[in-house]
Amino acid sequence: MNIDELSERIIQTISESQYRPQKLRRLARLMGIGENEYGEYRDAVKALHRSGRLVVGSGNVVMPPEFSGRIVGNYRANPRGFGFVIPKSPTSHGDLFIPPGQQLDAVTGDLVQAEVMRKGQRGQRQVYEGRILAVLERGHSRFVGRLVKEGQDWLVWPDGRFLHVPIFVPDAGSKYLPPDTQVVVEIVEYPSSASNARGVIVEVLGQAGDPGVDLQGIIHQYHLPREFSPFCLEEASRSVQQYHPEGPFPDRRDLRDRTIVTIDPDDARDYDDAISIERVGEQWILGVHIADVSHFVTPDSALDREARLRGNSAYFPGYVIPMLPEVLSNGVCSLQEGVARLTKSVFIRYDDSGDVLEEQYANSVIASSKRLTYRQAMGILEGQTGGYASAVVDLVQEMDRLARIIQRRRIRQGMISLDLPKAELLLDEQGRIRDIQPEDQSFTHTIIEMFMVEANEAVARLLTKLGIPHLRRIHPEPEAQASQQNQKFLAALGLRINSLLDRHELQAVLRQVQGKPESFCVNLAILKSLQAAEYSPLLLGHFALASKHYSHFTSPIRRYPDLTVHRLLQSYLTGGLSSPTKILNQPSREQLIEIGDHCSYTERRAEDAERELELVKILQFLQKHLGEKFNGVVTGVTDFGVFIQLEKYLIEGLIRLDDLPHDWWQVVPEAGALIGERTGRKITLGDQVKVTLVDIDLPARQMDLHLLQHEPRRRPTGKLPVAKKKPGVKIKKKSREQKKQRRRKR
Repeated sequence: MNIDELSERIIQTISESQYRPQKLRRLARLMGIGENEYGEYRDAVKALHRSGRLVVGSGNVVMPPEFSGRIVGNYRANPRGFGFVIPKSPTSHGDLFIPPGQQLDAVTGDLVQAEVMRKGQRGQRQVYEGRILAVLERGHSRFVGRLVKEGQDWLVWPDGRFLHVPIFVPDAGSKYLPPDTQVVVEIVEYPSSASNARGVIVEVLGQAGDPGVDLQGIIHQYHLPREFSPFCLEEASRSVQQYHPEGPFPDRRDLRDRTIVTIDPDDARDYDDAISIERVGEQWILGVHIADVSHFVTPDSALDREARLRGNSAYFPGYVIPMLPEVLSNGVCSLQEGVARLTKSVFIRYDDSGDVLEEQYANSVIASSKRLTYRQAMGILEGQTGGYASAVVDLVQEMDRLARIIQRRRIRQGMISLDLPKAELLLDEQGRIRDIQPEDQSFTHTIIEMFMVEANEAVARLLTKLGIPHLRRIHPEPEAQASQQNQKFLAALGLRINSLLDRHELQAVLRQVQGKPESFCVNLAILKSLQAAEYSPLLLGHFALASKHYSHFTSPIRRYPDLTVHRLLQSYLTGGLSSPTKILNQPSREQLIEIGDHCSYTERRAEDAERELELVKILQFLQKHLGEKFNGVVTGVTDFGVFIQLEKYLIEGLIRLDDLPHDWWQVVPEAGALIGERTGRKITLGDQVKVTLVDIDLPARQMDLHLLQHEPRRRPTGKLPVAKKKPGVKIKKKSREQKKQRRRKR
């Protein structure tokens, strides 16, 4: 029985009405778990406890999550005055709704204690709401925003979605700063129902809209690292000076005579993976060669401590905050064309069905034969081979054949591939956008993805076989509640699915919507129903990849967890490990959990910062296109409006409910629809529309649209669910200035 089936059996058992809390061993006996399965059973229970799907109490008693009168969690505010507390520990009610006026002085990101109150039944479901009793820890004390003067008062309107009210800055007048200056403010008094937020200006970034000011604002807002310390830079320089690219390399497998290529984006600056393929009869030998960062960054050195603190690199349009100094990341660790570079290699032998026959590992030295971009590699596959060595052309063609075979095998195993296209920003020399186009999605991206996944799995299997605790990349299966909600949503779109826990059913749903207008919202809904991937030593598997053993190994230049895995592989290669006790400098399980939690946090932080800056730049670009018409697709329906994704720029804007054509509109959330009571008109997810770009509020990261034309998509037969009668929203036309004032008040 695999761990997914085991986890599902455990949840089914403890969810039965007759179940009474049992100790770990007793529950195993009740379920008929044999001694040979007990280790995996225990790991499954721990993983389910960590994901909040069960509770392990004192004495190792296993029970379902229960209602608690008080909870501790992170607060997330909404501009409309309410918010939610996301509990740190599992509860039966999930995220706790905090109505307006009950948030104390909490702001988004704060760790808070809240009281939970029952508010009656809604259908078969108990409804809860809460009030915040205390702020335990501040998530943010500094905010970035635009300085304005209103009457005699100087205010800073914060950018982004952390704080939705102005901050009074009495000291601004003495600093002789002009309005519209972007500043960093330290909060001295947080906002509450009784008082305004107050702060002091601690840094001036420049005039709003000037090149680079938006980037610096994001870096400050997300507390991203900036310059390396002189000591780190000095240590990196010493490490580089000890490397001699001409050799000799007596302890490494010399692959410099092999045809090996790197394939990366056009603007890539660090190349940490390279590929070779050898054909042996009907079999392939895939070589994945990864920059040997562990050779240059030793455990607990200044470089190592800084890399662990940063956790990962952050990539912005035209700018990178690297995890390692550039003399390493863009220098000796980057697999540049024609230069000898130290690598760790994984060799995987496949049969003609793409099944793994054998795996080998080696310290190696390579010299990349050619640095290719994804577009260049795709051009070779399309016959544009002029100017390339025949060996390089042959290799790229073999890569294509093998990757397609591996992809088919992984799809049979249940791998989930979501189609969520992104926009590619083309920048000028000043860092401003000169154009936006859909991101390149050529198959060469999939080629590299398949090979990296295979190498990551191979190393994880080795370390698991050796019994070595290590940081895995885990992706828990969807939670039951999220799965049930998503099933209702998909059913309303005419997409029937028995279980979101069945990967093959998810694959079938995604195939049904491929290339259709509703594809984005269905893919997005499935993404939201999945839990976030993270780093942990727990043997939990990777749901989306249908992988039992998975660890990140292929990007040690930009991810610290990969570096920890490289060090374990180094110990194996140099010591011929037969037991984990022979590993030197191996973190304990508790340390691995701590490192995993930290790196999961820094990864989420970087991704959030990257997305926000990309959004800012697209909105800046679209400010020049106010009044223009665009094609779009309905991607979200809420009780305050309809979200539309612009087809050309892959960005969402909002048509507010009071800007829709005259009618009384009822929101039917389970159908993802708005229904006009007077006309019977329906607006649902996936509908195609034509809109006008009305307004952009850059600090709030919002774009307002006006509906010009609406084309309903083909719907399944049968009636949409009908919402309970409640007052509709009468349309009232408002001026653009009134709308801006309304947003400020929120």
